[in-house]
Amino acid sequence: MPLPQLTVYRHNRRNRALITLAGDIGLESAPLLRAALAQCLSDGIRIVDVDLTLVTFCDCSGLNAFLYAAQRTMEADGILRLHNPPRSLGRILDLTGCGFLLLGLPLGRRSPSLGDVPASAAPALPHRNVPLMPVLSGDAW
Repeated sequence: MPLPQLTVYRHNRRNRALITLAGDIGLESAPLLRAALAQCLSDGIRIVDVDLTLVTFCDCSGLNAFLYAAQRTMEADGILRLHNPPRSLGRILDLTGCGFLLLGLPLGRRSPSLGDVPASAAPALPHRNVPLMPVLSGDAW
């Protein structure tokens, strides 16, 4: 059985990058995705747009890679946004309620076009501190 393929294209423009993904994002291909997103931070890129138009499938391994990259990008005062997620990822984002972290819009609204948007038109970075909550409550050990 052949392994699912994921192709990663990266296009830089000043301090931002557009990453276009094609194929399936699963357990086998998530490390490639994680490495590509981490390389943007290593290269000083702080605004990362990920075009998922050509992604045919994405499971929780892909979601985990995106959430990890979003957290690392936010820690570096940057932003990571997903555009045109496939139906499988849309469902996962809906079920987990974490779409606002990656899409920047309520789930169900289409992301803006990735055309020639000047770097100065990038939105202000949201302040996303989340209060700490106990994992277990009551008399749980």
